[in-house]
This record gives sequence, C-alpha cells and structure tokens, in this order.
Amino acid sequence: MRKSYKLDEIDCANCALKLEDAIKKIDGVDDAKVNFMTQKLTLSAADDRFDSVLDDVCALIAKVEPDCEVLR
Repeated sequence: MRKSYKLDEIDCANCALKLEDAIKKIDGVDDAKVNFMTQKLTLSAADDRFDSVLDDVCALIAKVEPDCEVLR
C-alpha cells in the first residue's frame, strides 16, 4: 500500500533528507519519500502492517524533528 501525508513544519531540505533516510530503515517500510517543497511524505508498506508501520514512522519523526507533525 502507498499513501501520502502532509508534513507540517518541516524546516529544510536537509531535514527532509535526514527523515527520509531514517524512515527507510524502519522495519516494514518498503519505500519512503519526503519532499521538502511540497511538504509531503509518501510511504509504502505492506497492507496488513501499514497502520503499525505508520505509527512507528510518526514516532520517529517526533524524535528526529520535534517540530514536524504528520497530518493524517
């Protein structure tokens, strides 16, 4: 499954790249793209695990970039 989410308050392109690299390392993530210009996260993961993977991604984003929030 692939879904896109709006990211609120991502500060710079370097922060977006740092988040993308960290998200790709999460178990269950097939692919992830963080676009700084559109402030968007595109996440791909298995259908049966998608919600738990998304929760892990949100927790990681809160840890790495405390000001950034995923708008579900």
